[in-house]
Amino acid sequence: MALQKCGLNITRGQKELQPHGTVDFPCAGYTSCHTDNPNDAVLWHWHEEIEIIFIQKGTMKLQIPSREYILEEESLTVLNSNMLHYAIGQPFCELRSLVFSPFLITGGSSTVFYKKYIYPLLTCADFTVYQPNSSELTTAFQTAYSALADETFAYEFTVRESLCQIMVSCIQKFAPVFHIAETKKDTDTIRIEKMLEYIYIHFFEPITLKDIAQSADLSERECLRCFHRAIGDTPVQHLMKYRLMQSASMLQSSPNASIAEVAAACGFDQPSYYSKQFKRFYQCTPKDYRSQNI
Repeated sequence: MALQKCGLNITRGQKELQPHGTVDFPCAGYTSCHTDNPNDAVLWHWHEEIEIIFIQKGTMKLQIPSREYILEEESLTVLNSNMLHYAIGQPFCELRSLVFSPFLITGGSSTVFYKKYIYPLLTCADFTVYQPNSSELTTAFQTAYSALADETFAYEFTVRESLCQIMVSCIQKFAPVFHIAETKKDTDTIRIEKMLEYIYIHFFEPITLKDIAQSADLSERECLRCFHRAIGDTPVQHLMKYRLMQSASMLQSSPNASIAEVAAACGFDQPSYYSKQFKRFYQCTPKDYRSQNI
């Protein structure tokens, strides 16, 4: 099977490090299931590759800074490269995705395919998330995914041909606005990336709203506004969720650690407060969670 294990390996700046495919064939296929349990969510991250998502079953919520999309069953979604995003089941979804380098279909940055078509598309301000309503493109995705999964004869050609068909649709959609404005990370996205980086590095330390705001050179008030605009949460709430998710992971990976030790390692001063917050978040105690997930 040419499918890869789905999982995030991200830098401190939330850039995904996991290689998608190989140097010779930079494309990877994934399948995964997600519920509305925050621990099943795809955390905020970004990658240089384009991603095409197909919802096999259920419904998923996809977020990019300041925008939210509901991906319905059997829908197809194209996510531009370098786009910070987050996803969670609504309440459940099974997805398939293809993540690939633009160079797979252009052959490099000096070709007419890249210069005339793909580069203008990738830098088009309007191309962030594209949801084509086309049975032909859905078929193209399924053809590519199946060929990659089964490693059929000359599957590399099949995958590239199908991806080209989908990308031509994107180009046709956004070509009229290619030269109006090139995409740049907006101010909120840049600020959010800095603040998320700070939270994810220092989550086990005593962190205040002031600390998070200062990581992006913001006032506390503007920090709150920025988080609300971009991801619909407060910095302290996001920090709390991240600490609880890290603790849930530690409860599984370190079965010999006491609840108090897990709490302290994830930034909680008092085990009783930790247990209270954990139960509110996961609807069970840390002890019960550990027993159910080991």
